[in-house]
Amino acid sequence: MGSVLILADSSSPEMRHEVPVFIPDAFLYAEANGRRVAVVSSFEVPRIEAANAGIEPLPPEKLGLDELLAGGMSFELAELEVYARACEKLGITDASVPAAFPLELADHLRANGVEVTVERELFESRRRSKTATEIAGLRRAQRACEAALDVARALLRNAADTPVTCEQIKEEIVRVFNVHGVTGDEFIVSHGAQTAIGHELGSGAIATGEAVVIDLFPRDRDTGVYSDMTRTYVVGEVPDELREYHRLCREALELSTAAVRPGANGRDLMQLVCDLFAAAGYPTPLTKEPGEVLDTGFIHGLGHGVGLEVHEAPRISRTGHDLVPGDVITLEPGLYRAGFGGVRLEDILLVTDDGAEVVTRYPYDLEP
Repeated sequence: MGSVLILADSSSPEMRHEVPVFIPDAFLYAEANGRRVAVVSSFEVPRIEAANAGIEPLPPEKLGLDELLAGGMSFELAELEVYARACEKLGITDASVPAAFPLELADHLRANGVEVTVERELFESRRRSKTATEIAGLRRAQRACEAALDVARALLRNAADTPVTCEQIKEEIVRVFNVHGVTGDEFIVSHGAQTAIGHELGSGAIATGEAVVIDLFPRDRDTGVYSDMTRTYVVGEVPDELREYHRLCREALELSTAAVRPGANGRDLMQLVCDLFAAAGYPTPLTKEPGEVLDTGFIHGLGHGVGLEVHEAPRISRTGHDLVPGDVITLEPGLYRAGFGGVRLEDILLVTDDGAEVVTRYPYDLEP
């Protein structure tokens, strides 16, 4: 395998996957000739060493930073020079970089004889099979989702007698997230016609007889790994249309879950669900006319990968990747009618060597 370079802080999924330590300032990660090196402030060296991830910390002082600054060079230019010297020390003359690699550093490296090439798919594939640490973070985030839904359902059960707003439910969800060590300031608690509008976050008082979609995607603080889960509820009497949407979404979720295994293609999973919905008379992304914009029926992809980003490879939609062991994916069939509302059910799965584990452990009841 060729050399790899990443320059970012820990908000970068590419960086966080390689260096499993939160570091708020940008630093250089390099792989070359069997070595994994982080050019990082001495301030961070003990934490990288304690992570025991096989990464050699290399403080910039070891690459002449002090001399460069003493010679009158600005700190920004000195950093660029330090990174070029790191490449020289490691014998890097060409390297693959992620799509977000800074142009300024790319230009500086090229001027110093190091060719860099953006390899988006390479870095996506490196993160596909999750590490044991990342899977542990996923499970913590998912348990936080479930605890938060317990609290939300309790509020909805009493909503017929004590009206509740989306804002009140969100406040309680954030409180539960904090208790469980996850972050998630933005998530969906929508109601009524709002539930048919994609990623509408939701607001206002919840009425009886309307859909309430709760879509939670918190991030584990320790690892930076997300989970993602959706359930739909109705307070009071359930309209027949919503009950039918729910029945079909549940069937679609069971059908697609049973088909998840290594080698299964995301496009094929999407086809299974679209065939089911189309047979019931609903438009889908695979049956619509080219150029047609859907606002009713099944209007989005079936799912996506989840990890250090809430939406990442593999794709499970009109285009799809073949699944591999270690993939973490969502399946989230939904049916909607513009101006009325809709139903979405979403589970998160871990692809195993011979099938899949449903990480989500939560009931699908339409009544809270």
